[in-house]
Amino acid sequence: MQRPIMTSPSFLRIPSAPATASEADLAVARDLADTLAAHAEACVGMAANMIGVSKRIIVFADEATGRAMTMFNPVIIAKAEPYGAEEGCLSLDGMRETTRYRRITVTYQDRRMREHTAKFEGFTAQIIQHEVDHCDGVLI
Repeated sequence: MQRPIMTSPSFLRIPSAPATASEADLAVARDLADTLAAHAEACVGMAANMIGVSKRIIVFADEATGRAMTMFNPVIIAKAEPYGAEEGCLSLDGMRETTRYRRITVTYQDRRMREHTAKFEGFTAQIIQHEVDHCDGVLI
């Protein structure tokens, strides 16, 4: 189900709680994917707090596969090659400058809470960094 976009900076600055395998969190992941799909022309990634749920769940367009990927409890454990970027966000007006990394390594859990570690680079890495910032309550 598509949900409205959260635009309250005070809410978005609250670090998100860990996600679980509960039906409620799985439903949030489905709603997040539906909301991202509905905004595909303007958005390539979303975190659960962007739809008003303070949980560590992200969904993003993976350039390598061309499909949406969901991560529960993502943590960036390594990053390399910093660069300056300008990003927008559905939850915030305008563009903002930030520092991103060309290559990252992320640990995360899938829908069954199985742990994974994966490497990402380029634009997909940038998207993940933006969404993990959301989970951490960091606004660009």
